[in-house]
Amino acid sequence: MLGVARRRLGSGCVLGQLAQALRPAAAAAAPARNYSAAAKEITVREALNTALDEEMSADPSVFLMGEEVGEYQGAYKISKGLLDKYGPDRVLDTPITEAGFTGIGVGAAYHGLRPIVEFMTFNFSMQAIDHIINSAAKSNYMSAGQISVPIVFRGPNGAAAGVGAQHSQCYAAWYAHVPGLKVLTPYSAEDARGLLKAAIRDPDPVVFLENELLYGESFPVSDEVLDSSFCLPIGKAKIERQGKDVTITAFSKMVGYALQAADILAKEGISAEVINLRSIRPLDRAAINASVRKTNRLVTVEEGFPQHGIGAEICMSVVEDSFEYLDAPVERIAGADVPMPYAANLERMAVPQVDDIVRAAKRVCYRAVPMAATA
Repeated sequence: MLGVARRRLGSGCVLGQLAQALRPAAAAAAPARNYSAAAKEITVREALNTALDEEMSADPSVFLMGEEVGEYQGAYKISKGLLDKYGPDRVLDTPITEAGFTGIGVGAAYHGLRPIVEFMTFNFSMQAIDHIINSAAKSNYMSAGQISVPIVFRGPNGAAAGVGAQHSQCYAAWYAHVPGLKVLTPYSAEDARGLLKAAIRDPDPVVFLENELLYGESFPVSDEVLDSSFCLPIGKAKIERQGKDVTITAFSKMVGYALQAADILAKEGISAEVINLRSIRPLDRAAINASVRKTNRLVTVEEGFPQHGIGAEICMSVVEDSFEYLDAPVERIAGADVPMPYAANLERMAVPQVDDIVRAAKRVCYRAVPMAATA
């Protein structure tokens, strides 16, 4: 990456000086992976790792930077093997200075490189939010389209387990509020591979919100998903499960909860359609409204705070476009409107559970909108 940067920015650039100061000893290049021999079931961690590997191999302007992404191979081992394969010019370990390395990443994107900035947790992105919003999201508009900012901000988002209030916020609604940003929220291994590739290739800044508790989960994948050319479109939701009685929208870890709830509801004769949003900004309003017009009922699920949340936006979209199709009031399932407790029993109460989704779906299915009295 530094070789490209020097040619484009000059040998005295700040990026080069930083990397020289941080440069560890270069390791021998690792052999290329044989993707055709990949297993048909992979973890989200493997999906992210292979997506990074393939995009770095295909495009020399792509590089990764962040805390412990190199020598330690990532706090969650997402970048395992990448330092050995691509060297310290393209896998840069940084100090614990989110504002500093995020600003350097944005500057590199201004000059044609494609940085991937990893936050150890998106809670730490608060230190760099000025660069994400003011330096990255607004630059294309403020420059009348002259400056593109092809950068990805990625890392674990939302609640983990027992890490307290300052490490447990969901930032989907925060960043989805900002024009100029794209916000993606993968659930499965297919989502992780296809959406990360799309984010890296996109000409605009992308906030890529992963979930720590999903990294080790395995999902079946097709040969198409494992192909190096695989890429998912940004802004398109996926119908994870077809249904006719109620629509359940969810993203990230909550998709799994929604699918579990749908299994329980099916045993009681309720057919739930589960929508994996995948993309929060842009939001696939067409898919959501089409589903609601079929099922006539809506339950939204998210682990973020309820006020000004993703569920609130979805409900308003349905009210605006499909109100006459609703047979019951919409239901929003969200995290408790409190900072995340540390105690395990209180933490569980603060985050939506499968039973919460089941109860909400039953409420909308058994509670019809009263018809107007006839003369």
